[in-house]
Amino acid sequence: MAPIATVVVAALASLFMAWSIGAGSSGSTPFAPAVGANAVSVMRAGFLVGLLGFAGAVLQGANVTEAVGTALIDGVALTAGAATVGLLVAALLVAVGVFAGYPIATAFTVTGAVVGVGLALGGDPAWAKYRQIAALWIGTPFVGGGAAYATAVLLRDDRVPETTAVPALGGIVGLIVVNVGFSPLAPGAASASLAAALGGRIDAALGTAVGSVVVSVLAALLAALVLRRDMTPDPAVGQRHFLLVLGGLVAFSAGGSQVGLAIGPLVPLLGGVDLPLTAVLVGGGLGLLVGSWTGAPRMIKALSQDYSSLGPRRSIAALIPSFAIAQTAVAFGVPVSFNEVIVSAIVGSGYAAGGAGVSREKMGKTVLAWIGSLALALVGSYAAFTAVDAVL
Repeated sequence: MAPIATVVVAALASLFMAWSIGAGSSGSTPFAPAVGANAVSVMRAGFLVGLLGFAGAVLQGANVTEAVGTALIDGVALTAGAATVGLLVAALLVAVGVFAGYPIATAFTVTGAVVGVGLALGGDPAWAKYRQIAALWIGTPFVGGGAAYATAVLLRDDRVPETTAVPALGGIVGLIVVNVGFSPLAPGAASASLAAALGGRIDAALGTAVGSVVVSVLAALLAALVLRRDMTPDPAVGQRHFLLVLGGLVAFSAGGSQVGLAIGPLVPLLGGVDLPLTAVLVGGGLGLLVGSWTGAPRMIKALSQDYSSLGPRRSIAALIPSFAIAQTAVAFGVPVSFNEVIVSAIVGSGYAAGGAGVSREKMGKTVLAWIGSLALALVGSYAAFTAVDAVL
């Protein structure tokens, strides 16, 4: 059993990481487009993103949390000392990136740090999980950017009325929402979607096997009809309302996918302190919430100026694939960088407008920073833990 002092230090490092994530991209990015479109004020956006991020962390955070804590290395379990070193190295790199102005990706940094200390402990690489992670990380710019490009092209097409195109996109979002997993809807550590839960009851009552399909179709139609009705008096107002909803969904997804980066390394320690995962998720969610409330408003205000140049249509085109990719990451328990998700979607929607605001030089430096984050975290955490282990 690890010394209680070491566990406390690891928990404090985890809370600092949660605060950094809440104050950073996951706390500021989701509502920046809505603020830029004057759909919500900066302070209200910061308040909402904190609450929704906390809800996402508690209701959806288990998959990524367990993956970060137990699936990134084979053969050994992280010790309290290893978790502490990994979290401190990752947090230090994120802090340096913030102050130096470099886009350090938290998911890349934490993943590299956990793998580094795991290898230093004598563990083996978890190649199957790495292939899954690499597929999502490499595919995100192409899938997210491509989807954002196609959506932006659709919304810019004068042959397709906005009162038809936007509600259709709302239907797609409704279809995704009703099929995402929530921990309270399934027993134990599993999760289930609203479509599965309600569809199961329909199947049991009617003796059918298509209940989830029926629920999914009805949810999509309902979302499309509600949005169309909202846009009928004034399409611009309806678009702003849709942006507000999308911002909320992305904030919720950010909580579910990013909380695991902060508290995942603590998972192997839970048995020694007899603490349930739900309690740790609540603690991580509170860290995200405090970070969002104290640090996100300033970032939201700054980012909204960039997003306002996108306009409502490009913002919608960027947020829909971001929401879908984040939920995919949650479902498969894969740590994902929100910077990568959002930036890829913005670039895709930018090319639909003739490449407006897209800098290839800046994108190249950003990609190098992401790769450097992973490499520095892996090598730095390996070296740091090896040195600490040799001394202590």
